[in-house]
Amino acid sequence: MKNPVTVSGASPIRILEFAFTGYPVTDMSRARDFYERLLGLKPAMVWQEADHAWVEYELGGHTLAINNGTKEWKPSNDGPAIALEVEDFEATIAALKKERVRFTVEPLQTPVCRLAVILDPDGNSLAVHKRNATT
Repeated sequence: MKNPVTVSGASPIRILEFAFTGYPVTDMSRARDFYERLLGLKPAMVWQEADHAWVEYELGGHTLAINNGTKEWKPSNDGPAIALEVEDFEATIAALKKERVRFTVEPLQTPVCRLAVILDPDGNSLAVHKRNATT
């Protein structure tokens, strides 16, 4: 079992970890092409029933899920964004631009990282991220 997060105060809530980050999509085939073919993610679990589906991608102990089965979740670039740590930032940016992926934040350098923000085919935000080397 994971160690609970310690929060100041006397809350009875003990959060163990993030279970998953979920992104709503409208067209599962188009979304899976984006996440699997373009981003190279491998599905760890796929659940499909009639016209609803849930696909999970496991990444370094975390799970990114896409789904088209809930009316409560709507695609949006105004919500939270997961940051995907990439091995080669420049090659990733070049591949995304070649595929004409939409950028809402063009690649930039910060004191701690390089990052850009892109949109999936439904307009959900994803950050492409590369930590600066530590010295």
